[in-house]
Amino acid sequence: MKRVAAVDLGASSGRVMLGEVGAHVLELREVHRFWNGPVRVHGRLHWDILQLYRSTLDGLRTAGALDGIGIDSWAVDYGLLDADGRLLRNPVHYRDSRTDGVMERVLEKVPAADLYAVTGLQQLPFNTIYQLTTEALEGATSLLMIPDLLGYWLTGEIGVERTNASTTQLFDVRSRDWSDELISRVGLPRRVFPQLREPGDVIGNALPDETGLAPGIPVIAVGSHDTASSVVAVPAADERFAYISSGTWSLVGLELDGPVLTDAAREANFTNEGGVDGRIRFLRNVMGLWILQECQRVWGDDDLDGLLREAGTSPPFTTLIDPDAQEFLAPGNMPKRIEEHCRATGQEPPRSRGATVRCILESLALAYRRTLRAAQSIAGREVDVLHVIGGGSQNELLCQLTADACGLPVLAGPVEASALGNVLVQARALGEPLPDLAAMRALVRSTHRLRTYTPQGKPADWDAAESRMFGTR
Repeated sequence: MKRVAAVDLGASSGRVMLGEVGAHVLELREVHRFWNGPVRVHGRLHWDILQLYRSTLDGLRTAGALDGIGIDSWAVDYGLLDADGRLLRNPVHYRDSRTDGVMERVLEKVPAADLYAVTGLQQLPFNTIYQLTTEALEGATSLLMIPDLLGYWLTGEIGVERTNASTTQLFDVRSRDWSDELISRVGLPRRVFPQLREPGDVIGNALPDETGLAPGIPVIAVGSHDTASSVVAVPAADERFAYISSGTWSLVGLELDGPVLTDAAREANFTNEGGVDGRIRFLRNVMGLWILQECQRVWGDDDLDGLLREAGTSPPFTTLIDPDAQEFLAPGNMPKRIEEHCRATGQEPPRSRGATVRCILESLALAYRRTLRAAQSIAGREVDVLHVIGGGSQNELLCQLTADACGLPVLAGPVEASALGNVLVQARALGEPLPDLAAMRALVRSTHRLRTYTPQGKPADWDAAESRMFGTR
C-alpha cells in the first residue's frame, strides 16, 4: 500500500488529499482545503503564491507519514526566478488585463497558422506566450509553471513537467520539447526555459529543514496540469469516450494517440495538450461554472442546491448566452453582464435567480454539444459515452442537461478526478503494478461510484436552441 499526498490547486480553491493505493484499493481523504483567488494590487491581479505554498505545507504536515508528494494546478501561469533562485515577482493571474491586445501583436510576428502547426494550441488571450511578451525578462533565468515553482521550493530542483509546458504555446507538440524556433521568433530568451520532466519522474526529496517534513519524501512529477491528471482518472472502459473536466473551466474533448494539426482544427480553435503516457488531450476550453460562481458571489448566496431546485422548475430555453463571450471572462457583476448580454442579443433578461441559473446551465450544455460534435468530426472519432469528471459532476441538473443536449449517456464522477490522477501516477512511480492508463482507469471504475444520466426530451428542441444561440442549423 502506497500512502501519498496529492496537492491539487484549482483556480478558486486548493486542497491536499491523502491517497492510499494498493491491490484493489484507491482511496482519497481530504486533509486540508484552502481558499485561492486573485489579489488586486494597483490594478493588477496576482496569485497569492506564498499563501498557497504555506497552505500546501500546512496540508502536507497534517497528512502524516508519506511515501510521495505530487502537485497539479491550473495551466498557463508561472513564476520567474533570478540567478540566485529567488522569485522575481508575484505571479500574475491569467484573468488580468495585461494581455489585452497582446495576441494580435504577437500574431503579426508569428501568424496563427505557423503557431498552430508547431504547438497545436487553442488561441486564448492569456496563453503563456502572450503573458511573457508583457514581461521585463532581463533578470530572469528560469520560468517555472505553478506546480514546478512549488516543487522547486519543496526540493530545490528546477525543471518543468511536460503536460503543463504543453499549455504555454511555446512547446512543440510533435517533438514534445520547447520550440526554439517559436521562442526566437517571438523574441524571448531561450535561457529561461528549463529542462522538461515526464509525469512519474522523481523531482527530488522534500527538504526537511525548509519544509518541516520528514526526511526522504520524494516529490514526484505528475500530470501537473490538473486536466492532465483528471483525464488519467476518467473511468473509461475503452477508447470510445469523450470527457468534460467540469469546474471553474470546462475542458471538453477526446483523448488521442497524436495531435490533430489540420486547418479545420485550428479554425475551430481546438487545442492539442500533452497528456500522461504521451497521449494528446484534443479539447476546447469552454467557460465553465465560473459564471455561476460569480453570480453566487454577487448575490451572496451559497445555497447552490436551492438555486438548482429553482432552476429545475424554471421554463426551458427562455434566455441563452454565449458562455465564451469576452464579457464573462473577468471577475465582476455577472448577473448584470448576463442582463446586458441578453438585451444586446434581443432577449428578455432572466427575471429571477433560478431563471438566471437555468440560462447559464442550458447555455453551457449547448456549448458542450457544439464542441463535442466538432471534436468528433475533426478528429474522425465517434464516441459512445460522455464522462463528466470534477466538481461539476455533482451538479445533477447540468449533467442531465448535458446528456439531453449531446444525445449521449453521461457518466458522472469521480468528483476528485485531478487528485486521483495525481495519486495514480505517483503510485506507479513508487512501484504499484499500474502499467498503463487502462489499468489505472480500471482501478477507478472498481473503487468509485458513478452516476448515469440518460438523454431525455426532444432533440429538436435542442436543435432549435442551438440555432438561436449560435446561428446554426
